[in-house]
Amino acid sequence: MRQIYLDHASTTPVRPEVVEAMAPYFTEHFGNPSSIYPLGQEASDAVAAARESLASLIGATPREIFFSSGGTESDNWALKGFARANATKGRHIITSAIEHHAVLHTCEALEREGFEVTYLPVDEHGLVSVEDFKAAIRPDTILASIMFANNEIGTIEPIRELAAAAHEASVAFHTDAVQAFGHEPIDVNELGIDMLSASSHKIYGPKGVGLLYVRRGVKLQNLLDGGQQERGRRGSTENVPGIVGFARAAELAAEEIVPERDRQLALRDHAIRRILEEIPSAKLNGSWESRLANNVNFSFEFIEGEGMLLQLATRGICVSSGSACTSGSLDPSHVLLAIGLPHEIAHGSLRMTLGRDTTREDVDFAVDSLKATLQNLRMMSPLYEDFQQGKVESVIERFKADGFPYAN
Repeated sequence: MRQIYLDHASTTPVRPEVVEAMAPYFTEHFGNPSSIYPLGQEASDAVAAARESLASLIGATPREIFFSSGGTESDNWALKGFARANATKGRHIITSAIEHHAVLHTCEALEREGFEVTYLPVDEHGLVSVEDFKAAIRPDTILASIMFANNEIGTIEPIRELAAAAHEASVAFHTDAVQAFGHEPIDVNELGIDMLSASSHKIYGPKGVGLLYVRRGVKLQNLLDGGQQERGRRGSTENVPGIVGFARAAELAAEEIVPERDRQLALRDHAIRRILEEIPSAKLNGSWESRLANNVNFSFEFIEGEGMLLQLATRGICVSSGSACTSGSLDPSHVLLAIGLPHEIAHGSLRMTLGRDTTREDVDFAVDSLKATLQNLRMMSPLYEDFQQGKVESVIERFKADGFPYAN
């Protein structure tokens, strides 16, 4: 059976060039980077080269890059490490209602430690208002964490403006850039970012490795205590093959970022237009203009998301109904609820995220399969039958009546 993978926001296959770069560090160059003999120094040099390469891609210095086990650890380290190290200056943090759970649950943990957190609302496109952000800043605000791009609906936030507003009030600014790193050009100095989280496996690198950029001078407590790895900031023997693979994946992504973004953008818009034109009671979630080039997220009325995913899987289509980290939950997406969708619509959501190997033929096959799947599911829905008979009102029709531009 033909298989089409459209869940690249969840994870990506490791590129052959990355596997090739990693391979020697599993075998002949297997030394511990903390060892002083040549075998260990070979590994140490590889880590240093990877750190320098990754730093250069975001306009940082090597000493501002710290390796982690992935985006979740980096988010935890940034928020907990900064809050605890700077608690004497204030105990108020600002974030948004649509952050990844790595940020939201970390903020909840900090609240249990006595910190106060403001969860900013977003508009119907998932955008944080700069004015709302400014209004939320208090004399005791020490940190703001706003994601670069949302993992579910793909909305890209106004990071430059938010960071500038934070700095005007002497507030540090962190961004979870896991979905944007390697897909959107990022210069931490130009954007005014003080801390940034990124992950390898979203850019065709290995799982289990990420980074935290920390601007020089930012005070941060350790999250992991132990040895003197990462200049004494993170105990644990470095994942040398993973770090080497991460750097190689990022280098390749940087070389292709503009043409690949443009190619995926054309495929994305083709998919969006087809769905809006050919599938009734469909709503595009998130901003069309300020959106990751590979992200397509829709809600469909009169169906349930899990059934849709299972039927698409039988047709060889790999997609999701939200973030991979919440796929086991029966609750509707907190992101979709935050942008104003009622529960019954939020439950019928679909996320397709394109990748390097996605073709127009793949997209068309996926949309054709989606049309057939929705028709099958709706034929079994008593609500859809009532809608056709005029007994119930369409929620998406109300979106259209309210002038919402991305509803069919």
